[in-house]
Amino acid sequence: MALTTARRDRKPAALSFRTVMRGVAVMCLVTALTACSPIYRNHGYVPAEEDLAQLVVGKDTRETAAPKVGRPSTSGLLNDTGWFYVQSRWEQRGGFAPQEIDRQVVALTFSERGVLQNVERFGLEDGQIVPLSRRVTETSVKGLGVLAQLFSSFGRLSAGQLLGN
Repeated sequence: MALTTARRDRKPAALSFRTVMRGVAVMCLVTALTACSPIYRNHGYVPAEEDLAQLVVGKDTRETAAPKVGRPSTSGLLNDTGWFYVQSRWEQRGGFAPQEIDRQVVALTFSERGVLQNVERFGLEDGQIVPLSRRVTETSVKGLGVLAQLFSSFGRLSAGQLLGN
């Protein structure tokens, strides 16, 4: 009976170090899992298959295609014979750089008279890396910085040149 009375008289024990550390570990784990969850972003617009099915090759023109599928995000640069719709989906995880996980490109090709000739769809797997030509003017100064060039010119001047003699 004395043992039972002693237990009742005790004050509730403070949280033990082990309990606190478990709580901190759980909070760190929850924070880490939340930080690593992916964030998705969508860019651009591509007409739905139902809208593209309304187009008739050889019959529709630019004027009749626009109300059915909408105006393109870009068109042919040189001769305006094509309309291009581009949509991308990007994924970012934590502090890593975003990665493109999906890309859809729909190309509508028109004749010179503006009649629809072709409808094509391309995905990310159809893309190709195109190397760009970079033209940079070569410098004639090799191995000398700006300050080195400036200070090297002091030795070439004489007092007579500075005084105009």
